[in-house]
Parts: sequence; C-alpha cells; structure tokens
Amino acid sequence: MLEWRDQGVLLGVRRHGETSALIQAFTESHGLFAGIVRGGASRRIAPVLQPGAQLDLCWRARLSEHVGTFAVEPVKSRSDAVMRDRLALAGLNAVTALLVFCLPEREAHPRLYRHSVVLLDLLGQSDAWPLAYLRWELALLEELGFGLDLSRCAVTGGIDDLAYVSPRTGRAISAEAAGRWADRLLPLPPALLGHGDGALRGVAAGLQTTGHFLKSGLAAQVAGRPLPDARQRLVDAIDRRLNG
Repeated sequence: MLEWRDQGVLLGVRRHGETSALIQAFTESHGLFAGIVRGGASRRIAPVLQPGAQLDLCWRARLSEHVGTFAVEPVKSRSDAVMRDRLALAGLNAVTALLVFCLPEREAHPRLYRHSVVLLDLLGQSDAWPLAYLRWELALLEELGFGLDLSRCAVTGGIDDLAYVSPRTGRAISAEAAGRWADRLLPLPPALLGHGDGALRGVAAGLQTTGHFLKSGLAAQVAGRPLPDARQRLVDAIDRRLNG
C-alpha cells in the first residue's frame, strides 16, 4: 500500500458514483494530484470540498498508477471571503482553472504552490489581490518555461523608460527603441515591473500582456487547447469594475 500526507489547495471536485467525489488538489510536495474521497457527496463532507479550500490530505493506493483515495481534513475555507465579492470569486475561479489547465499531474512545483497559497489568502481580504494575481500569472509563466525578461531593453540594453514587451520574445523594449513599431508591441505597465500603486487599470493592461503569453505559450505549446474561460471571465469582470 502506497501512502503520503501533504497539505493542498482544492482545485476541482465532481461527483463520483452515488456517494463519493473525485477531487483534484495542488499540493506542495506532490503537485497536482487526483483522488477519490469516499462519502465526498455527503452533507458532512461536501461543504468542505469547495474550490480554493486548504486541506490536509492523506492519499492511499495499492499501486502508483491507481487514482487512489484521499482522506481529507479542512485547514482553511476561503469560500466565505470570495463569495462576498464577485471580482474575488472570478479571481479564485481563474486561479484554480489555470492550475488544472496547465500543470502536469504528479509533478511538484513548490515555489508556484507557495505563491498560489499567498494569492488565495489575499482574495476577498485585501485590495492588493488583483496586483498579486498579475504577479502570479508572471510566476506561472516562469515556472512552466515561458518567463518574460523585463529587466532591460532587448534593443539598447538600458533599464530606463521600459514601456513595451515584444510579443515574440517576451523581452522588454524601451519607448525610444520601439519607435514606429510601438503599435505592434504589448504594453509594459509599471504593475508588471513591480512598480506603481497597483491600480486596477494598470493590472488590466498587464493582463493583456500576460494573456498573450498564456495563449501563445501555455495554451498553444503545452496544453494544445484554448485557455479556460474562467481566465477571460476575470478579465471581463475587471473591465466592468473599471467602466461600471
């Protein structure tokens, strides 16, 4: 019998048979993992199995290739915080959907896991979370091999007046170097550089840029299918908040 224990974030849950649930969790030491929770559809356990919940997990299986079963204990519920704010709920749905979409199963990504937990703890609790979400998308790209190089201008090598990102290379371009090609480049708002006040409009501009690389990198080259709709719903929710 194989067994391990770890903490994890619940990403997805669906009914399995009459009384059980099949869940996907992102754990620090074991990565994205699926397993069956016996009695997961019951009135006692079902309320615990909410996307975004922090769980103590014990996985068991006879063989490593088996789906296995999870015994779960709640550590922290995040549903109350996000249910009070539609934008925060959209953020939670985008995070969980993107992780399920792009993470290879049973491969540890401890840095991304810790970054994800910090972000999830901010949702609905702090006005800083949209900026934290943008930085999380940068971390996701970096973790999976599509990181952006925003440290200096790809043309001049300078570190000042960085204003654009090349959609082909993911490298920063200064306003001067961009010249007449500026309209073919992606925006590089201060929020992407870790500067500024984290205003929602700057975050929205940053998401335009990270979204390009999520589509051209993760979706096209890794998953081979379109990004989950939850990510676009978050972008749309931010636009409504800005223009409402």
